[in-house]
Amino acid sequence: MCKIFIFRISIFFAIVFVSQGLFAQEYQKVEAESGEGIYSLLRRFNLDPKDYYNTFLEINKNRLNPDLQLLKGKTYFLPIVVDTTALETERQSGVFPIFGKKYEKVEFKDDKLQGAVFYIISGHGGPDPGAMGKKNGHTLCEDEYAYDVCLRLARNLIEHSATVYIITQDPDDGIRDEEYLKCDKDEMCLGNKKIPLNAVERLKQKVETVNQLFEKHLGQYQRKLEIHVDSRYSNQKVDIYFYYHPGSNKGKQLGETLLKTIHDKYKQHQPNRGYKGTVTERKLYTLKNTKPVSTYIELGNINHPRDLERLIIVDNRQAIANWLTLGLIKDFENSKRR
Repeated sequence: MCKIFIFRISIFFAIVFVSQGLFAQEYQKVEAESGEGIYSLLRRFNLDPKDYYNTFLEINKNRLNPDLQLLKGKTYFLPIVVDTTALETERQSGVFPIFGKKYEKVEFKDDKLQGAVFYIISGHGGPDPGAMGKKNGHTLCEDEYAYDVCLRLARNLIEHSATVYIITQDPDDGIRDEEYLKCDKDEMCLGNKKIPLNAVERLKQKVETVNQLFEKHLGQYQRKLEIHVDSRYSNQKVDIYFYYHPGSNKGKQLGETLLKTIHDKYKQHQPNRGYKGTVTERKLYTLKNTKPVSTYIELGNINHPRDLERLIIVDNRQAIANWLTLGLIKDFENSKRR
């Protein structure tokens, strides 16, 4: 997976697809700054010179002058191995088939999320559809609606220059502008891995996949979002709410930033509606065991008729993705000031 650095001449954006392997590799390229030496360049990217100096010399032996001095603006290899199996696209636009034919072309708008890494997990999938509801004779499956919001969110983030890993993937769904999303069981885990039938193994698979990727982006802003749909009695209406792992201050801050963004948007567009979402701590396996700062999002109650409007109306699913995107941009900006 290609990291994104301010100092590169060509900035790339990457997203990993289910049909691709995970570990094809090349070295990251960066530009030297004015007056920078090898030691200071390595430290700029959180690499200890005593561990990486010799490797740097080896991989840059054809780029260094006899005095081993770095030249401002010249490109050098970092001793960081990155994935080349990700689709890389030029800055103006790119084609990402995972979003489906209608939405596969993505225009890059700005650099607001340059350097940010996101792991997007839609709840359940594969043999487990998650919560299920009924409307007008149609069966509604949690994993399908959560996945559609996840794809819309991922696409938004890429528009703002983020690096995005979609952990749960469906090879043929894409973003769907339909009210009733067909339930299926062909979702896979990133890396073309079959999702296990056993619930505990499913959770472990997601955690291991995220944690393995986390190590490739040490020193960067990394956030994991897991999106679900709740299932309660039909008379229990719930607003979008958030969980974070106990003791995770950054997880709490992330949830609160997203919550406030949604609150402000409801106030702007539906001032008489009110919004009663919450941010609370909860001991969940994926929150506890994944390394990135994480939030667990519940979109609503799949059995409540008003909550269903939040899910089945296409514009509402897009609005949720848009508002979450705004919240993530704010959290990323806040992280630079902390």
